[in-house]
Order: sequence, then C-alpha cells, then structure tokens
Amino acid sequence: MGFTFNGERRDYITVLQGRRRPAWAPRTLNWLNVPGMTGAYLEGVETSPRPYDVPIRIKANGNEDLQKIKEDLAEWLLHDEMKELIFDDEPDRTYLAIVDGTLDLDELVRVGKGVISFICDPYKYGPEKEAIFTSDAVSLDYEGTAPGDPIFELEVLQPVTFAMIQNQNDEYMMIGKPTDVIDTPYEKYERVFYSVCNNLTGWTNATNGEIDGNIAGTMETNGTRFQASDFGIGSSWHGPAIKTSLSEPLTDFRLTAYVGFFNKSVAKQVGRIEIYLLDVNGNQVGKIAMKDIQSSRSVAWGEARAGDNQDNHYLINEYGDKPGNWNDFSGHVRIEREGNVWRAYFAKVDSSGRHHTRRFAEWVDTENKFNRTVAQIVVHHGQYGSHEPVSGGVYSLNVYKINQEQENEVPYIAQPGDIITFDHKEKLLLINGEPRKDLKDFGARYFKLYKGENNLIVHTSDSFNVTCKYRERFK
Repeated sequence: MGFTFNGERRDYITVLQGRRRPAWAPRTLNWLNVPGMTGAYLEGVETSPRPYDVPIRIKANGNEDLQKIKEDLAEWLLHDEMKELIFDDEPDRTYLAIVDGTLDLDELVRVGKGVISFICDPYKYGPEKEAIFTSDAVSLDYEGTAPGDPIFELEVLQPVTFAMIQNQNDEYMMIGKPTDVIDTPYEKYERVFYSVCNNLTGWTNATNGEIDGNIAGTMETNGTRFQASDFGIGSSWHGPAIKTSLSEPLTDFRLTAYVGFFNKSVAKQVGRIEIYLLDVNGNQVGKIAMKDIQSSRSVAWGEARAGDNQDNHYLINEYGDKPGNWNDFSGHVRIEREGNVWRAYFAKVDSSGRHHTRRFAEWVDTENKFNRTVAQIVVHHGQYGSHEPVSGGVYSLNVYKINQEQENEVPYIAQPGDIITFDHKEKLLLINGEPRKDLKDFGARYFKLYKGENNLIVHTSDSFNVTCKYRERFK
C-alpha cells in the first residue's frame, strides 16, 4: 500500500502496518475556575492539528540509489504549505498535510524502514461536490460530520446592484445594495472603449513627445496581444507606440488593461510595456507601466503615474512586496481619476482567474494639478539601447467614463458575463477574481453547510447562473 501526496506518488515506497492513525484531532478543553464554586465553567474547546506518523519501507538498489531517492523525496515531500494527502486504503478521504521533522534514510540502509511524520488539518475531506441552482432555491444534502465551507459562483446574466444568498437559518452573504421602489439603478462605470488587441484597425502611430522616450520600430498584433515586431534603434528608450481616440473626452475615467511582461527567463533582458493617457492635444494625463531596467537580474517594476514626465505624482513606483514579486507579470493594471482622487491597482492573475500579489494605491490631488481630460490612449513596447528586450504585450484594454451618483440612484456592481464569487472557505468576496469586500453588506456573514438538509436561496435566479461547490468535512 502507498499514498499520493500533492498529486504524485512513488512506487519505491510501501506503507507498513502499525501506523498511528488518530480517530480524531486532539482537543483541548479550556476551563474557567471560579473561587468558591464547585467545578469549573467550560469556556471553549480548541482543536489542534492532527499528527500522522506513517511507517514506510523504501526499496533501493544500493547506497548510490538511496542517495538519489533522498533528493527525490525532499523535492516531492517538502513544501511550505499544506498539500493533499491520500492513502490507498482510504481513497475517498483527503488530508491536508505538511511534513514535520526529518526522515533518517541512513537507517534504511540497514533496517529498510523509517517514519514520515505529517501534521494534518484537523479534518478529513471528501471529494469536491457541486450543486447547481435551477431556480431561486436548492436543497443540498450534506453528509459531512463537521460543518463545511461552500463556494458560490454566480455568473451574471443582467446588470445587478446586489447579489445575495441565504440559508435556512437566515444567515446570508450579500454584496451591493438592493433597490427600493424609489431608487433608480445606474451605470457608474460606463465603458466607452474596448479592445482585445487582435487587430490594429483605428490605431495610428503616436508621435514623439507623447511617450517618455523615442518612437521607433513597428507594433503588431499576434492575434491576442499588441507587441513590438521591431523596436527600431536608439541609444536610450525607444520602440513602437500606437494611439487611438476615445468617443468623447473624459474628466472622470478608469483605464484597465491585461498585460503580460515575461522577464524572468533571461536576467539580462531590459524593457518596458506602457499605456499612456493623453488629452486632445497629445499632452500626457498619466500612465501605467511594467518595466525591468536591470541587466544583471530580473526585477519587474510597476508604475502608475498622474501627470507627465516633468510634473507628476507616482501612485505606484515599486517592485511589489519584494524584488522579483512581479516577475513574469500576467495580470491586471488599472488607473483612474474621480474628481481629484486618483487610484491605481496592480494584480497578478492565476489560472483560476483570481487576483494575487496585489497593490492598491489612492492619492488626493489637493492642488488639482493633474486635471486634464482624457481623449486618447497610447500603447508602447520599449527597448533600452541595444539591450535584449523583454517579451510580452497588452492583451486587452478598457476605458470607462465614471458617472456620478445622483439622488435615489444605486450603482450596478456587475454586468452580464461577470463572475461573482462568495468563497466561504477562504473568506473572500470576488468580482472577476478581484477582491471586493468593500461591497459587503454590514450584516452579511460567511455561513457553513451543516449535516443534513441545507436550503439555499439566491436573490434572484433570473439574474444569475449559480453553482455551489463544496467538500464535505469529517472529524
């Protein structure tokens, strides 16, 4: 018998009989002693991680082979976070485990045995299950012996000002605000420009002075992104830049883009990808950028700037939490202005669409220095001198007009095609992968699934396609 850890297994390992398998996780009872009273009050119960010692035998072809097995075991088993652990004799239960201590494989040369010590989450987990809402309500039969954490995914079918799901105990999760009969929903972020960067129709070459550096070379699309096909030549920053006009000048605006900047594989590469905002006369209003200016190591650097290269304020001007944090950046960048308030946001996006390695900044332009209207956008892919450039490009662009709320108006929080996620396991509220706890209703809470029948209601089903994903937990 063997086991699978982090989705992998090794045929040279056999799990031996006699492993210590606790029936449940250790519990600590907290008592409060009151002077003059007999006994004590039970204040609470603490559940500790579940230890799991697994005796094993390893089959090796001599000492040289054993040394290679040691290296393979370390690569396979040693992680800084818990991974899934499944034993062959309990295939329908999953432990979340991390290796503790060490494994003395030198002893195995003589006795052929050893012990791997895992520290596990207090609970065992069943396979992931799914319940699909076919109406406003769904009845879910939960068989776990410990409460479970649901993950609700709501695909938006029509513009909504709120999203809400509740259970049979009147516990609920909600973001946004329902409308009263006197309220009027309105579109706070009205999209005026959108491109998936698959063609250059409507784009022209920018002119010198509209970017920081010299314009040279040629921009192309590979069908999914704007990228440089030729950087031209120059002694400092240079490369192609293209621009397009918006349907109307904007005072309050939001620019979002999906950018790829793949600088990690070759440390000597130097380059940048930038998006500029211009007024009707080609003057810079602001920009967002990702760049790497070091030729000795890979360090991606994010910029979000109000103003031009002479008179400006940087909302973001850093590499993230640590050097290399934004290397091989693939994710969202955003800059906006509402009144005299500027905001910027950078986030990598993982394969599930969730944002991580994020940075948000807000700044108030108290002097109203940077108040030019936005009428054009520029996409630039740059190279410095003759340094090898960084590959990547711009995959999508959105520009929104920010409409101001009037009396008895309630803003839409999501549009058709958006995905709202209520993740009660990680305690996250997401719209298209971006955390939006700022929209959480004051009385809402992350509720559990309980053993037996759970009655769940969505408000309302004609606005969403709803799926509930969960794993049953066992004590």
